Amino acid sequence: MRFELMASMMCANYGNLEKEVRDLEQAGIDSFHIDIMDGRYVPNFAMSLNDMAYIRSATELPLDVHLMIEHPNNNIHLFTDKLRAGDTVYIHPEAEYHPSTTLQKIINAGLTPGIAINPGTSVETVLEMLRIVKKVLVMAVNPGNAGQMYMPYVGKKITKLLSLKDEMDFEIYWDGACGEDKIRTFAPRGIKGFVLGTTLLFGKTDSYCDAIKRLREMEVEM
Repeated sequence: MRFELMASMMCANYGNLEKEVRDLEQAGIDSFHIDIMDGRYVPNFAMSLNDMAYIRSATELPLDVHLMIEHPNNNIHLFTDKLRAGDTVYIHPEAEYHPSTTLQKIINAGLTPGIAINPGTSVETVLEMLRIVKKVLVMAVNPGNAGQMYMPYVGKKITKLLSLKDEMDFEIYWDGACGEDKIRTFAPRGIKGFVLGTTLLFGKTDSYCDAIKRLREMEVEM
């Protein structure tokens, strides 16, 4: 069973970002996950537009851009103009008055549209948007900081999404507190990919190659 592995670049070593990108590529990462925060929609600041643009220039792999910002529609072109076909842009529906308008701008730019669903956001409130997007990023923790605890009730939300994904033609991705136990449980059920942060990938004694090799071995076991 093949699942996608995305590196959460807000957890990377910014002392040598070029080396981080290169090492993760060589280790076999599938894409780079870019968390952009404005300090308003979430109580933190993370990566910048320039960080995203640099990583886009430094790799041929896809970027998954997660916008944790208020009213992304106002400045969505600043992001889409620097991305290319194959890249994904996620927005939070609560952050926008008319999220479908923002999603259409992402589509018009030739990018993959996605929504991120917070732990406290019900599937029912985003049901119609599931017909528009191609990817749904399920937040297993409240957004804004790395290293938070998993919220168990998110599993029930995933069950609902799994029952809808084939009919509505979207894939589901996991973000937050992603340990090996979550991959073993949810990959066989139909989760397409997992964002790797401090739980499995960054700040460990293992190299990126060793960490990702261990996860790839799980694919064979499933």
